[in-house]
Amino acid sequence: MKIDSIIFDLDGTLWNSIEGVCGAWKTVLSQYPSIKKEITPTDMEGCMGLQIVDIGKKLFPDLEEAFQIKLMKECCSAEQVYLGEHGGSLFPKLEETLKKLAENHKLFIVSNCQDGYIQCFFKAHKLDKYFEDFECSGVTGLPKGENNKLIIKRNNLKNPVYVGDTISDAESAKIAKIPFVYARYGFGDVGEYDYVIDSFEEILNLGL
Repeated sequence: MKIDSIIFDLDGTLWNSIEGVCGAWKTVLSQYPSIKKEITPTDMEGCMGLQIVDIGKKLFPDLEEAFQIKLMKECCSAEQVYLGEHGGSLFPKLEETLKKLAENHKLFIVSNCQDGYIQCFFKAHKLDKYFEDFECSGVTGLPKGENNKLIIKRNNLKNPVYVGDTISDAESAKIAKIPFVYARYGFGDVGEYDYVIDSFEEILNLGL
């Protein structure tokens, strides 16, 4: 049956916000002289696809859990201020491709990000007009696979696919029992997928 809807991951699939995020986090961490760790783009790439609480554990394993959570909240707040104004780096031909896809498909975003992050993507780049709905773990407390199910049920989707770039994205599609499109140009390395694209615009050639 023909695909009627497309659910997208955000980081590594629609945009790359790492440069702005690292800058915002650096400002926050500078307020804590006892924290010597500097978060690099490589560190951030290794966290893509993880929920916020797990990112805190991975980047700051020596800190007490309560302080990890506090620090992550402050870093996320700082990055949202920055990204809401400046945005991130959109992958090539993103908007024109979304426009074409939206002619025949309903489009959605599901991410493991905090509440407000997807809204920053919309605010900075004025792309909300192409999407019907979105969900994230920061709102529901649920992992990506369960949020895929929520989007599918809430919008009565019949034949959706999920597009993402990490193993957790592939697993989320499997949990939701929908096909997975691997965005190989992103941050992750995925071995099992139903479709693969090496640039965002290639999704137009899949015949979805």
